[in-house]
Amino acid sequence: MFTDVLILAGGFGERLWPASCAECPKQFMSLQDGISFFQAAVLRALALNISGRIVVVTRKDILSGAVSHCSNLIAQLPEEQGRMLRKKLCIIAEPCSRHTAPPVMLTLRFLERTAPAFSHSLLVCTSDHVISPQESFISSVEAASRQAESGKLVCFGIQPNTASTEYGYIKRGELISAEDEAYVIDFFKEKPDEDTARQYLAQGSYWWNSGMFGFSSVLFESELSRLSPAIYEAFPLAADCSFPQVSDCDGIAVIESWDSMNEAYQQTPAISIDMAIAEKTDKAVAVKAAFSWDDVGSWDSFERLFTQNSSQTVTVQSTNCFVYSDVPTVLCGVDDLIVVAKNGKVLVMKKGESHLVREAVKKVKQQTSSENVIK
Repeated sequence: MFTDVLILAGGFGERLWPASCAECPKQFMSLQDGISFFQAAVLRALALNISGRIVVVTRKDILSGAVSHCSNLIAQLPEEQGRMLRKKLCIIAEPCSRHTAPPVMLTLRFLERTAPAFSHSLLVCTSDHVISPQESFISSVEAASRQAESGKLVCFGIQPNTASTEYGYIKRGELISAEDEAYVIDFFKEKPDEDTARQYLAQGSYWWNSGMFGFSSVLFESELSRLSPAIYEAFPLAADCSFPQVSDCDGIAVIESWDSMNEAYQQTPAISIDMAIAEKTDKAVAVKAAFSWDDVGSWDSFERLFTQNSSQTVTVQSTNCFVYSDVPTVLCGVDDLIVVAKNGKVLVMKKGESHLVREAVKKVKQQTSSENVIK
C-alpha cells in the first residue's frame, strides 16, 4: 500500500456557483448525508490504513475551512478513529495557488523533511469527487500501489458511460497486469469536442482521466527533474529546507507558512501533474477503476446525486425542475429549470446548460469590479 496520501483541496469553485465560490469552494459543500465532499475524501484516506501521513494541501485563504471540517469530522468519529486521524493528518497552506504539480513537491519535501528515514510513495487524491463503494476504492488503490512499486506512474481510468466533453481521456494500450487490470497508456487527450467524444465511447479503448495518481517519491522527482526541470529546480532538497513550523489546532497539525516553500513557490510555474509529467513520461500506466466516480463538475451532474429539500420548495404547474436553496422557493408555470439560491445570490438555469455557468461567473465578477470602480 502507498505510505502516504495527498488530498488536493484548493480550487475556486466556479462550476457550482453560487453555492460554491472562492471563499467556500465545492469541497466544503455537502450531499444529503450531511458529510462534505472534503470530509468524505479524508474518510477514504483514513480507510486505506496507510503507515504514513494524510496531507491536505489547501489555499491559505480557506485554511480555516479545511481545519474546521476536519475538526467537525473527528468529533463525529468513534474515539479510536478520531485519535488515528489526528495522528496522521497534517494540513498545509500553499503560499499561493500553483495548480497540482507544485503541491506534490511541497508534500514530498514535507514528508522527506519530517520522516527522512522512510521511503515514501504517494497517492494523490481529489477533495471534491464522489467515489463509491469504499471497498472497491481500496481494491483499486491496492492495485495501483503494486504498479507504483514496480516503478510506474499510475493513473486511475474511469470507464465512460457517456460521450462526455467535460473530461480528459486516456487511450489505453497493452495490458501489463491482468490481476491489477493495468494497461500501458498510449497517450492522453484533452477534453474533446462532442463528435470526438462519441468516437472514443464507440471505440471502447478510451477511459476518462480521474485526476488521481500514484507513484514513489523517487520516480516522481526523477521524472520531474527530467521532464519539467523548472519545477524541480525551484524546490530545495529536503536536507536544505528549513524545518516547517507546525502548529496544533484542536489536535490537528497545521502548517500556515514554511519559509523554504514560500521561496520555492515564488519561482515555480503553475502546472498540472498531467502537463508536468504524466503526458510526457514513458512510465505512465492506467489501472481500471473498480469504483464508481463522478467529479460533480456541473449543476446537471449535482442534481443526479442530491435529493432536494421538497419542504422548502413549492411548484405550481411546473415540471422537471431542481431547486437547491437555503430559502423557501416557489416555481410557477416553468419546466426544466435548475434554481440555486445560496450565499445571497441566485442562479436560474435551463437544464443541460451548465457549461454557461463559468461565463456567467466571469460576467458577475466584471460587473462587481466595475461597480466598485464607480463607487
